[in-house]
Amino acid sequence: MTELSGQTQDPLKAGGMSRIQEKNRSLILDAALGEFSKKGFSGATVERIAADAGMSKSNLLYYFSSKEAIYNATLAHILEVWLAPLKTLRPEGEPASELAAYIRQKIEMSATFPEASRLFANEVMQGAPQILPILETELKRLVAEKSQVIEDWIAAGKMRRVDPVHLIFTIWATTQHYADFSVQIRALTGRDLSDPDFFEETVSSVTSLILNGAGLVWPPENGLAE
Repeated sequence: MTELSGQTQDPLKAGGMSRIQEKNRSLILDAALGEFSKKGFSGATVERIAADAGMSKSNLLYYFSSKEAIYNATLAHILEVWLAPLKTLRPEGEPASELAAYIRQKIEMSATFPEASRLFANEVMQGAPQILPILETELKRLVAEKSQVIEDWIAAGKMRRVDPVHLIFTIWATTQHYADFSVQIRALTGRDLSDPDFFEETVSSVTSLILNGAGLVWPPENGLAE
């Protein structure tokens, strides 16, 4: 695991971490993700995180000085991983293929990292006490940058006039639903994203719904939708 630069990692020895230290830190963050996503910040304990990571509490505290430091580092990593697909939208690409690839990546992340999505959602619903500065700076800049990419596609006549920010919000809400409400989805359909057929059905349906709403057709052989 890696974390966003400048975020909440306690300083380690000069010269950076050894391979063993990097492995231990990754084990801690993996264990912390499971603990925080199930118990929340207040219910989680350093003792359980250490046990799940397979180390003593004192060893864990060598890497992170407190539960808050672990929580912050876990959230920073989630943000880094979760926002990476949005960074791949290329202005020189065709909007249908670029947005379709983005939607697929987001659904893949909901399938692979459901606990990360749920922890991030819980943090935001509580007012984002730990990550609000990141939302107001790094995330805001990224959304503005990619909104301009979408605006340029619209200006070039490649897609229908839609509000780029609301389009991004819609993609987030729709794709992350399959992680945040996976229990409901299984109850209603008997399946989830671990089923390859259901995964592909989800990608196809979500992509068509969103792209058609933006005046695009997927698959894109017919170009701009009427």
